[in-house]
Amino acid sequence: MDRERPIETIRPRRQEPARCRPVARTRAALLLCFAAAAVVMVLGLCGPALAQSEGDNWLTRLFQPPATAPVPPRAAAGAPGAGPREWSGQSGASGDPRMSADAIRADAANFANCLAALWPQAQRRGVSRASFERFTAGLTPDLRIMDLLDAQPEFTKTPWEYLDALVSDERIARGRELLAQNAQVFDAAERGYGVDRHIVAAIWGVESNYSTMGGERPVIRSTATLACVGRRRDFFREEFLAALEILARGDIAPDRLIGSWAGAFGPTQFMPTTFKRYAVDFDRDGRRDVVDSVADMVASTANNLKTDGWLRGETWGYEVVLPPNFNYMLADRSRQMTVQQWQALGLYRAGNLPFPHASERAFLLLPAGARGPAFLMLQNFRVIMKYNPAEAYALAIGHLADRLRGGGPFVQGWPREERALTMAERLELQQLLARRGYPIGDPDGRLGPRTRIAIRSFQAANGQIPDGFASSTVLDRLRQP
Repeated sequence: MDRERPIETIRPRRQEPARCRPVARTRAALLLCFAAAAVVMVLGLCGPALAQSEGDNWLTRLFQPPATAPVPPRAAAGAPGAGPREWSGQSGASGDPRMSADAIRADAANFANCLAALWPQAQRRGVSRASFERFTAGLTPDLRIMDLLDAQPEFTKTPWEYLDALVSDERIARGRELLAQNAQVFDAAERGYGVDRHIVAAIWGVESNYSTMGGERPVIRSTATLACVGRRRDFFREEFLAALEILARGDIAPDRLIGSWAGAFGPTQFMPTTFKRYAVDFDRDGRRDVVDSVADMVASTANNLKTDGWLRGETWGYEVVLPPNFNYMLADRSRQMTVQQWQALGLYRAGNLPFPHASERAFLLLPAGARGPAFLMLQNFRVIMKYNPAEAYALAIGHLADRLRGGGPFVQGWPREERALTMAERLELQQLLARRGYPIGDPDGRLGPRTRIAIRSFQAANGQIPDGFASSTVLDRLRQP
């Protein structure tokens, strides 16, 4: 959530974004990879104004202990599947000299000195010497993280496969149960922050499968490792120091500050610096506990979205149907028009539903090209993408929220016979576009806006529908002389 969180697992996982919710903000096994986000956030450490207006003790009376703890206890050391694997001992794939095997070993050997050198900065943040020594005593680097930090994952999930996994019947049913069980919490947070409760619940569901997949690594060790070893030390130094502050303040106990390899923790995966900016003590118990307090977790997540620009009372987007002979060059995130202007071009809402606000501004998204569903995306979709800068992630959040609210599946079908390109094929596609003179930047196998624009231009020049979708058909055409 800071976002530069490095996406570890699926957010087209996450390229290491700037918000590190690094991306880290990568949440384990289920999200296989769309990877890692970056956002400068405003400090928000106190509860909503309405809490004061209704009396100092109203929240204490309102919020009862949750029926189940948001994050289950960590598996005992040595339990089957509990221990992370060891470092491979190999150099990283990025080619960065700081990721060579010898450099990693040298940094690891200097780990204790590196931590000691961070004490003055911790002191300036109000961490006492006793606390610093307590929380860093006996720390050793978790070098397995180096393999994860510099991995070159194969992005083999299509948008529909991603949605199938994250917006399942089981996840919908469990989300509705939790919304009902914690109705008073969601009521209060929605009043205080103006963020749709179903969106917050959807983030809870996608990020940790409702607290069943919270990560297994001590955040203090992960961030200390990344602060002293590898190629992103400057970034993770701030995360390590913020983690120290969290422990020193007593917001979260050391044995509960457990998360992903990049340091994201809790049911909605906060990075330590993001926690500092957005966490709130919504249940008024004196601690901002986004791990074990449903009230604090829900309100803190809502505060994050509100600060990032969430518009109260508006949705995230609409599934739409395109007219015949539509100009697909208009499907560009940078091209925003009012819903009324889109309607004038022949677009209408799927299921023949009305648009509630004709003046809303939106861009057109075609996640599977011309053969899949189309969507008009509003401001709140962009806010979700600040939480995790992956379109598939934001689409999953929005769709799961709608299903939790009682909505149905998308009306239009996906081209399920189409396959996702492998990382090697994506890299080849970019290289072939570059050779033809299209400005895509340095080929890296990650298909961002510039690559999509280049694909559209290539398709238009070759008589194909310019929908910008990186299909095997486009790659085969590029391979031809």
